[in-house]
Order: sequence, then C-alpha cells, then structure tokens
Amino acid sequence: MTTLTHRGRRPEVGRNSEKKPDSEEDAAADRDLPDGDPDDSKDIRLTLMEEVLLLGLKDKEGYTSFWNDCISSGLRGGILIELALRGRIRLEPLSIRKKRLLERKVLLKSDTPTGDVLLDETLRHIKATESAETVQTWIELLTGETWNPFKLQYQLRNVRERIAKALVEKGILTTEKQNFLLFDMTTHPVSNATEKQRLVKKLQESMLERWVNDPNRMDRRTLALLVLAHSSDVLENVFSSLADDKYDVAMNRTKDLLDMDPEVEAAKARGAEMIWAVLAAFNKS
Repeated sequence: MTTLTHRGRRPEVGRNSEKKPDSEEDAAADRDLPDGDPDDSKDIRLTLMEEVLLLGLKDKEGYTSFWNDCISSGLRGGILIELALRGRIRLEPLSIRKKRLLERKVLLKSDTPTGDVLLDETLRHIKATESAETVQTWIELLTGETWNPFKLQYQLRNVRERIAKALVEKGILTTEKQNFLLFDMTTHPVSNATEKQRLVKKLQESMLERWVNDPNRMDRRTLALLVLAHSSDVLENVFSSLADDKYDVAMNRTKDLLDMDPEVEAAKARGAEMIWAVLAAFNKS
C-alpha cells in the first residue's frame, strides 16, 4: 500500500433469516449500520469490491494500472468489510488477552447467503475453518499469500475478472479484447460513465462539502470505501479531477482520517470495527 502523496501544482483548469446478535452490544452495532447514502436508493447498488475496481479501472482502456500491486489485497479487505456490514461476520469480543484489532479473530455471525458469489464463497471458507483467523491472516489467505499448502484452498481466484463480469451484468462495464503484441487480453472499458462519476462525486463531497471532521459521523460505506481506495492505491483517481486548492484540502483531510489510530476509533463505534481492523492490517503490511 502506498502512502498519500501530493501532486505538483498545475494550471487551474475547468472541472471537466440471520442469527440473532450474540449480545446487546452486537444489537446496538447492528442498529448503527446504515445501508448506504440516502442518494443510493435511485442508483445501481454496488458492493465495496465493485466500487474499488471501478475506481481503479482506466475508463477507455478497461484495465487497472500494471504497476498497481495493491488492489488484489485491497479487494479481499473489501470482501471482509462487506460481509461485516451485511451482518455475516464480526470480530471476536474484546478480552484481557486480546485487546488489539489485529489480535482478535473473525467470527461467523450468520451463514445466510448474500446472493453475491464472492461474498458467499468467502463465507463458506470462514465457516469451514477449524480455528478462527485474524483479519490480516484472512486477507493473506484469500489472496493466496500463505506458505501453508493446506490453506491454499482458501484462495479466491480470478477476483478482478469476476468482479468485472458482475459490473458488466449491471451495465456499468463492457467486454472487449485488446492485443498487446504477444498476447490478447480481455478488458472491461467503462460503458456507464454516469455511475462512476456519481461514485467519484460522492467521495469528493465527503472530503469537501460534506466533511464532518469525525469518522464516527460519516456514512460507514463511505468511510470503508475511502479506506479501501487508499489500501488499493486508487485514491488518486478519486481526487485527480479537482482544482489544485480543493485537491489539497481533500488529500490533507483524507490523510488526517487515515492517520487516526484504528484502535481508538474502533472503540468509539463498535459497528465499524471491521473497517478499522482492515486499515490496521494494511498499515502493518
């Protein structure tokens, strides 16, 4: 994961049935979880993974940067957060021996299918494990970064392509074949620019016009997407169209947000623990 960087100055241009919660604490956390922004009701509903990939794709070329080696693990982190926001998994409760986010294991809360292939495959993996694993370990297992041959079965394969196909089915991407000298590659150019623009605008506004200076007052899916965009090294794509002054404000606020202590922020809002645990995992990697 790369650190946030500031661009050089440039000339000003125009802005072109689930299980019941295990405790009252869980129930309170569930009540705190919003389904999304109010504006989302009239838009296509996307998963966090779909949104991250959409932000990372080059609109016309239909592929992510060849130099981006962060997006694969970022997408796996998005799967864990999406499952938590949908009430399928949670972190084990705080204890004297396990206080830190990265020490606490991921527990199954409900095995009710979500209807999303990648989410449900991950849910089956979590249910099938003999012993619970931490957030960081699950990101590594789902990415295939493990030396244990018995745990390679938990790797999610062809994640980018599967997410892209889901976006094609939703009418946001299209499928093309491009020739790259020695080989042909399937690409997925953006066909519904309006949806991507809506997504970019939502994130820009969350750091500018709708900035609340408190992550616990932010919409949880927006907070999660900012964390995942940073972890996947696609955050620059969100703010690159802004004028220099607004770009600097947005990047500085984002840096301040991502520099917050995940342990402290998770303790303030238990319903967002998985978001902060994923950020802590990427901060450590």
